[in-house]
Amino acid sequence: MKKELKKRIVTSFFLLSLLLIMFYYTYILILSLIIVAIISWIEFYALISKIIRKNNHKDKVLRFCYKAISLFFLLSLVYLIIFITLENPDLEIIIIYSLLISIMSDVGGLIVGKVFKGKRLTKISPNKTVSGSIGSFLFSLFLIPFFLEYFIIQSIIELTIITILISLSSQIGDLMISLLKRKAKVKNTSDLLPGHGGVLDRIDGMIFSIPFGLILFNFI
Repeated sequence: MKKELKKRIVTSFFLLSLLLIMFYYTYILILSLIIVAIISWIEFYALISKIIRKNNHKDKVLRFCYKAISLFFLLSLVYLIIFITLENPDLEIIIIYSLLISIMSDVGGLIVGKVFKGKRLTKISPNKTVSGSIGSFLFSLFLIPFFLEYFIIQSIIELTIITILISLSSQIGDLMISLLKRKAKVKNTSDLLPGHGGVLDRIDGMIFSIPFGLILFNFI
């Protein structure tokens, strides 16, 4: 388990470095998102195909998950195109903030969950605990002091609510992909990243947090 923790921390630092570059170069931000979206969709499709072969198209939960995640993929892509077309100056900061919330939620859930343990959160993923979920929320809130100057339109209360909701959406995305992997009886979505699994394994929460973040910051 210590090895798993180290892997996730290293991955998080790598993502933070990439995010820093993406923050200063918009074309790298867009290109990175497109590449990640394509790879993760391929992994998602392969995962769904495995489950369909095992269940013969009869699993209602599978169909719901497939439609829900497909819809979020589509919405995020459409919303991103709209933002790029309008040249929204807040695009980079909103995306990066949403990504950071996912990263902090992942790290917070893992660290707090392993330290305090406690009651299991759900049967979907036996390693996730209630304490870990609380840790995910707390770690995501640590970002607020560093981003207040970028979100001057929102009050601290509004930003806190948005951050908690984005963290919640990230955790839901993580659980949905975990559910699909469990039904497919696989540990990882692919072996593209040695020692880490697939791209989808690392961005499962981000699939939800990015489009949800874009929606929240534009309607709250």
